[in-house]
Amino acid sequence: MSESERWYVVKRSNTRCEILTEDELEIQQTTNPSEMVEHWGPFTSEGEAIARRIGLIRSGKCQPS
Repeated sequence: MSESERWYVVKRSNTRCEILTEDELEIQQTTNPSEMVEHWGPFTSEGEAIARRIGLIRSGKCQPS
């Protein structure tokens, strides 16, 4: 994992959000674009993406896993 890796929070069609790296996001957009409803980012750290996901859950935009 490199220091310059970027992270995203992705909302799926089942309203659950998950955290993906930029590479994983690109793969998902290519293989299953209809499953992805919305995404937020990029974030500079996984911790920042986790904090955003928690905020999205608290605001009702995402369901917890």
